[in-house]
Amino acid sequence: MPHTEPTCPDLPTPVMAIESSCDDTACAIVTTGGRILAETTLSQSGHVPFGGVVPEIAARAHLGALPALVRDTLRAAGMQPHELGAVAASCGPGLIGGLIVGADMGKGMAIALDRPFIAVNHIEAHALTARLPGVASNGAPFPYLLLLVSGGHCQCIAVEGVGHYRRLGGTIDDAAGEAFDKVAKMLGLGWPGGPAVERLAREGDPHAVPLPRPLMGRAGCDFSFSGLKTAVAQKLPTEVRAALPRQQAADIAASFQQAVSDIVIDRLGHALDMMDQRPTTLVVAGGVAANGVLRARLREFATAHGLPFAAPPLRLCTDNAVMVAWAAIETMRARVALGLSIPDDIAMRPRPRWPLSDMAQRMTADA
Repeated sequence: MPHTEPTCPDLPTPVMAIESSCDDTACAIVTTGGRILAETTLSQSGHVPFGGVVPEIAARAHLGALPALVRDTLRAAGMQPHELGAVAASCGPGLIGGLIVGADMGKGMAIALDRPFIAVNHIEAHALTARLPGVASNGAPFPYLLLLVSGGHCQCIAVEGVGHYRRLGGTIDDAAGEAFDKVAKMLGLGWPGGPAVERLAREGDPHAVPLPRPLMGRAGCDFSFSGLKTAVAQKLPTEVRAALPRQQAADIAASFQQAVSDIVIDRLGHALDMMDQRPTTLVVAGGVAANGVLRARLREFATAHGLPFAAPPLRLCTDNAVMVAWAAIETMRARVALGLSIPDDIAMRPRPRWPLSDMAQRMTADA
């Protein structure tokens, strides 16, 4: 059953949002009731020869793509710029060059249109995506347990309210998505690595290659994937990596994927015990949440613990502008409910690091 958030007559609507924190350039227009009027995303291809995201290339690509992307999004929504109620953009954490491009574009539009500009924390946007109408059958009421797994992040977060987040644990070295990319490179699968490893793993035996499960069984819910990545490398003699038999490569991919999912499920069990209140829902977000094996394991985990399971559609798992717009809407709604003004963050500078713990102050002080 789709969950419908009530509209708020005090909120400016609709919101145009821009996402440019890494290598996806995205724009979306969303109403305060959560209706997506238009969304466009451009995934950059210039990083493929380098096997990973090159920040300078990413920033230049955002700069070249954004003006047309904004026009295309407005056209798809059948709107003129003056019909927008507010403008939002990811302002951190992320690659600073891309963040500056997206934030400056959003600020320029907000100034020209005399509309409020809302700076959005990229992690908070992922955290609140489950509350977008239609994503979670129960609407994902607070508090819920969030597993964020992507190329740059791997965290367990207690989402206690808009602006109120408690980081239960995170990676102490590589993120899960980063490990997928590096293993894919070892196996000669190219970039991005996650989807390529998952495809190859379908041909392999997940129990064929013994691999470690770092931190598994230990207290807390921190993650570590660097040792697992190194263990995979040790299975691949340098001189034969490029000519590895396909079945052997598939077995390694499947065994690696199984190890990652085992680690995540173990850490998630500890995170559940660390919650101050029983969570209403288990939510997964981030690009690695698109992995079918991991999703199935997470669904089984939720069922075993009597929790509803919520995972955004695949297009909303990876970086996108819909989540940025929705986070801005949630922030505005929460502030209005507290008797505070709509935020206008025109003076805020993008930040490569922006801890979720900083978000609480937005709910305690007026602009």
